[in-house]
Amino acid sequence: YQRATTEASQATLASVSPVFAVMKLDKEGNTTYFEKKKTELYQELGLQARDLRFQHLMSIATRNNRIIMRMEFLKAVITPEFLLILDYRNLNLEHWLFNELASQLAGEGQLVTYSLPFEFRAIEAILQYRISKLQGRLNTLQPQILETLEALVDPKLLSVDRSKLHILLQNGKSLSELETDLKVFKETILEILDEEELIEELCLSKWTDPQVFEESTSGIDHAEEMELLLENYYRQAEDLANEARELRVLIDDSESIIFINLDSHRNVMMRLNLQLTMGTFSLSLFGLIGVAFGMNLESSLEEDPRIFWLVTGIMFLGSGLIWRRLLSFLGRHLEPPLPPHVPAVLKKSQPAATRAEIKNNLKAETFGLSRSTLTNQ
Repeated sequence: YQRATTEASQATLASVSPVFAVMKLDKEGNTTYFEKKKTELYQELGLQARDLRFQHLMSIATRNNRIIMRMEFLKAVITPEFLLILDYRNLNLEHWLFNELASQLAGEGQLVTYSLPFEFRAIEAILQYRISKLQGRLNTLQPQILETLEALVDPKLLSVDRSKLHILLQNGKSLSELETDLKVFKETILEILDEEELIEELCLSKWTDPQVFEESTSGIDHAEEMELLLENYYRQAEDLANEARELRVLIDDSESIIFINLDSHRNVMMRLNLQLTMGTFSLSLFGLIGVAFGMNLESSLEEDPRIFWLVTGIMFLGSGLIWRRLLSFLGRHLEPPLPPHVPAVLKKSQPAATRAEIKNNLKAETFGLSRSTLTNQ
């Protein structure tokens, strides 16, 4: 009964096991498509079930003379004879898979004088695809960020456009994601470069193909070639990371400039408000004279027709003088202090002294050099 239950459970698991849509490419670039269950696939490849889980977004591992790679959406298994692309039905991969990958695996466009093993071409094609994707994302973000910053960092603007800030925030998030992906890519390659055994394990044909083994013993070090290949793409990722870092620094500097411009305009508005407050104070101070004449008290002054114009003139003149005085007081306290005065005698004597000191130093150095030359001769 237990045996029957176990067989039934295994049959149930086999029936519900995931099915991979597989794209197979051989050394000549020939392509075949098929679907296969996960259990059947890892048994044919001599792998374990955990090897085809692809838990990490980016990884390069070797198992039983197989290279298991994942570059975000791309899942691949490399053998010395063929390349398997798992779950290839993705809109982001179609152009590369059907138009570029086959020619790269066939060895077209190689710069070396001898043909590299198949796994070299497969690894290089996958790494090139990943770097091109990262480069495309950076090329898309860079002009958008520069255009947004140019619109924001304008000293003539009294306010900041909220829509531009929203665009800059979205681009900043995309830039952070790109920096994270580049960091993971570099760490993945650097982890292999730090271990010579891992580099040796990536050279699959060295242990299966006698011809490749003879080439490695005759002077062509395939492990060194693999190391140079990985270092090349590590440097490309490092260059992209530097460009992304420069964009990040540019965004931070632009934010500082935006804050400085806003503070400057805020100071102008505060100064204008203070000036208007001073003017209001001056008018209200001399407006007391008009209040005094507006009381219902009899005097001999209201009978004179010239008193109105005299009192009005005194009010406006006094208010203007007080406002002018307050503005001059404000200007003296807001202007930056002048640099300390340097006497003309010091200005003339100091450069001469420095010039003489420099000449003496040069003479001493020249004399020392000539003396050492004579001694050597």
